[in-house]
Amino acid sequence: MTDSDVLDSRYSWMRLGVTLAIAVIGNVGMWAVIVIMPAVEAEFAVERADASMPYILTMIGFALGNLLVGRAVDAWGITTALIGSALAIAAGFGLAATSGSMLMLTALHFIIGFGTAASFGPLMADISHWFHRRRGIAVAIAASGNYLSGAIWPMLLAGILNDHGWRAVYMVLAVAPVLMIVPLSMLLRRRVPDSAAAQAGRMSSVSVRAVSFSPRALQWLLGLAGVGCCVAMAMPQVHLVSYCTDLGYGPAVGAEMLSLMLMGGVVSRLVSGLVADRLGGVKTLLIGSTLQCIALFLYLPFDALVPLYVVSLVFGLSQGGIVPSYALIVREYLPAKEAGARVGFVIMATIAGMALGGWMSGWIYDLTGSYQAAFLNGIAWNLLNMAIIGWLAFRSRTRGGVAVPA
Repeated sequence: MTDSDVLDSRYSWMRLGVTLAIAVIGNVGMWAVIVIMPAVEAEFAVERADASMPYILTMIGFALGNLLVGRAVDAWGITTALIGSALAIAAGFGLAATSGSMLMLTALHFIIGFGTAASFGPLMADISHWFHRRRGIAVAIAASGNYLSGAIWPMLLAGILNDHGWRAVYMVLAVAPVLMIVPLSMLLRRRVPDSAAAQAGRMSSVSVRAVSFSPRALQWLLGLAGVGCCVAMAMPQVHLVSYCTDLGYGPAVGAEMLSLMLMGGVVSRLVSGLVADRLGGVKTLLIGSTLQCIALFLYLPFDALVPLYVVSLVFGLSQGGIVPSYALIVREYLPAKEAGARVGFVIMATIAGMALGGWMSGWIYDLTGSYQAAFLNGIAWNLLNMAIIGWLAFRSRTRGGVAVPA
């Protein structure tokens, strides 16, 4: 069977459908903690920054999981990684549901985050091997599972949270994901042919030499850019429910706005994937980062109910394509055989930015009593990202870099 029979084939699209289903299920570990944050704050009588700590540990585990699980995927394949991660998610949620202290609850979210990671960066890296002409949209669809998870699960869990409390929510999540992820992961056991991986590796080596970066230097540059954009991204995503509660609209309204934002992010990711198939990852990332910065500015003057719904949608439509663009840039410029580890590293940096931004926004709120300064802080970090990616785009153009899908 030739490469053309494998890449962009009917099997590739079937595999993408399974990948998306797993991503929607598995990424619940990233969003559940945001939904229960006000309830945890009230039960344990802690400040906003302390209530954000479980999210921070989730994101730390998520970040390290993207790196380490990505390496495991390179070595043993995606199926083994997904099964192990599903068991970690089940253990984390089950133990967290019995937590008797804020410290124990916070620590267990590291396990939840680590297990959740397999459903993000490693899945994007895996599906990127099965596409050539449509790699941009394929990676975008896989990445959309994260936002679809954030849009669907909070609404599904809201009734359980209101009627039975956050511990019941976590007991449900200790059982449901593992029952669905393990059988689906068995459908992904097939490995991409070595010849296709070798051809992608040759093309990426041409790209990275053209922009005069070593693979390691480019990876670290992308990591720094990822921190910048995701510190900015974290302000609305992590604190929107709490922000709406402070404004008197209640956590249910905040959950609705978060779902609307994430649905906008799904649309943005799909559109960005189509754009990336034409312009490449670098230019697509620069466009998304610029639009995200503009959307952040819109939060400053508007805090009435209807405008907040609109701004949240605009923010989602602006920034959804940013993180998948990093995976595409890695595949365009860095070795294909190391895709899991290198995509995992850059995604780890973006998640570190989310964790830093989530904590930093809560810390600024505690200092100032307002989220206005936190929005300004996010804008400053966003400008750092735009400067780095703009520089990379300039070097790609002036030195003949082939910033197109590999």
